[in-house]
Amino acid sequence: MLPIEIDVQSVKKLLDDNESLLFLDCRENSEVAAARIDGTLHIPMREIPARIGELQPHQQGRVIVHCHHGGRSLRVTQFLRQQGFDKAQNMAGGIDAWSQQIDSAIPRYE
Repeated sequence: MLPIEIDVQSVKKLLDDNESLLFLDCRENSEVAAARIDGTLHIPMREIPARIGELQPHQQGRVIVHCHHGGRSLRVTQFLRQQGFDKAQNMAGGIDAWSQQIDSAIPRYE
């Protein structure tokens, strides 16, 4: 089983290498309006249980979950693993770390 957390540099490398994965953004709509990473699927954390069917095609694959700093996405990752998404991982530091370490064009917000 993969570690429950993955750092932003490792996620960037997976994307650069065109690895097959679902990049899931679990932040609120207002946060996505402020900043987003291209290629992510947005489902707010509170909607994930009701919309789990949308994620089922990715159950056997790698799912990287992110939020603002990594707290909510860690809870979503734990939930997904309980639902059989064994390769779900939390992107440690969230979009804030991504903005600081990978793409400074993505705005940081409070």
